[in-house]
Amino acid sequence: MARRTFVVVDITEIYVHWYAGRSKSELAASLGVDRKTIRKYLEPAEASGITPGGPPMREADWAKLIKSWFPELADRRLRQITWPDIDEHSKYIKNLLGTVTVSTIHQRLRDEHKLDVSISSFRRWVRATLPDETTRSQVTVLRDDVEPGSEVQIDYGHLGQWTNPRSSSR
Repeated sequence: MARRTFVVVDITEIYVHWYAGRSKSELAASLGVDRKTIRKYLEPAEASGITPGGPPMREADWAKLIKSWFPELADRRLRQITWPDIDEHSKYIKNLLGTVTVSTIHQRLRDEHKLDVSISSFRRWVRATLPDETTRSQVTVLRDDVEPGSEVQIDYGHLGQWTNPRSSSR
């Protein structure tokens, strides 16, 4: 079975369906999750005396309970074991973010500061920790139109086969 990463929303879905009366086996099959995983997440509710079919509960009620039972799901920083290592370089990253790409910053941290984290973890850290800077660095500034024939522009894409208009050959 494919491994799935959960967030509070996913867990809430488990609780809502379980509380409505669906069995753990039905939940596992419909959500594509192992039954042991379903059991793991439902265990605190059952230990608290909550049983399916009780008084109505909204998704927000479940989300609040889930956050108390599984704080690591509510706070992503508790799940990111490499983030404290990246945090040490936050000033350096912030200074470079507007001028070079995230990949370049990651490479420099690896080469110059011996930071041993994957590029994906580094990108997640940047998106979560510096959302404003990340958004600013993704802005595309359009330039003014130029006079036709005044400059050459090359697009490195795949054109495929085409016919030469002068020789009529491919």
